[in-house]
Amino acid sequence: MADSGPDPRSPIDPAINTPGREGLTGTAPASLYAPSPDREAITIAPDFAPLDAQPAWRQDFPVDWPQDLYVERRDFMKFLLLTSAAFAVGQIWIGVQNWYRRHSGQPPVRRIASVDDIAVGAAIGFTYPDEQEPCLLVRLTVNEFVAFGQKCTHLSCAVIPRPAEGSFYCPCHEGRFDIRTGVPTAGPPQRPLTRIVLDRRGRDIYAVGVEERTA
Repeated sequence: MADSGPDPRSPIDPAINTPGREGLTGTAPASLYAPSPDREAITIAPDFAPLDAQPAWRQDFPVDWPQDLYVERRDFMKFLLLTSAAFAVGQIWIGVQNWYRRHSGQPPVRRIASVDDIAVGAAIGFTYPDEQEPCLLVRLTVNEFVAFGQKCTHLSCAVIPRPAEGSFYCPCHEGRFDIRTGVPTAGPPQRPLTRIVLDRRGRDIYAVGVEERTA
């Protein structure tokens, strides 16, 4: 019987370099022309063993780029979580302190500002121990801060800080108070300004108490 050609039921050779099939189309797998993966995206251990067979230390000290990026991201996430947790614990601790102070009759702890927020010779306003009590924080020197209630002890007008003159000035009746001590130095006021007790914690200034004085 004469040869009638290849059996059509036989498997198709997918290669394109088989003799007699050069130049034919439609016979190569689709992945043949796919772009090769980026070498920097391939994770290969030096001993060529699979990743699950590598020692633990190699997971923390990778030698290839993708794993190194993974470790950097993991360390960053650890740092972010730890920082967030520390901040949350700090806020909870301040809340617990304030709750204890309220129930024990002590004034609350309240952050006023960062040391970096106020220049030498400048002043900023805040309220303490509640929102109805305006106060002033003054930075006298690099490391010296004072804070007083802003209500004049004469008729409760708001005093104005004048660090260059070394005083708090009351525009209502020309009253003046020493800026370091809050003691009246001129005008009708007879009692010193209410002193706010400060506590510096790192770079932050906190109000932690109120000192009412009569002289």
